[in-house]
Amino acid sequence: MLRIAREPIDPKSVEARAHSENCGGVVTFLGIVRARADDGRSVDGLHYEAFDEMAVAEFEAITAEARERFGNVRIAAEHRVGDLKVGDVAVVVCVAAEHRGEAFAACRYAIDELKRRAPIWKKEHYVDGGGEWKANAARVT
Repeated sequence: MLRIAREPIDPKSVEARAHSENCGGVVTFLGIVRARADDGRSVDGLHYEAFDEMAVAEFEAITAEARERFGNVRIAAEHRVGDLKVGDVAVVVCVAAEHRGEAFAACRYAIDELKRRAPIWKKEHYVDGGGEWKANAARVT
């Protein structure tokens, strides 16, 4: 399940929600706020907004798809909203599976689809004082 967080994320708590005694492979992805934008500009932070209910529903669909593709995987995720500074954890996706191959593949699938489909928007704040909303594929109609 996806949780939208308004406070700092503890990756270990996300891992605990995904873990099971039947799972031998656990893969965790951390998305961290970095100091440079894709175009090279210096970033001093990000602002995230989300349509919480729709984001959670979309992630539940992504989780169901991951199970169809990769077998009995357990997935937990948190995405932070609000103002974040460089070095903060913005998103955590953790996948537990019987074997590592399925855990790695399902984790990549889950984060890629979350970023592509969930109604979560990011604004970069630049050191020079400017800011820019970054495009994503999610549309709310």
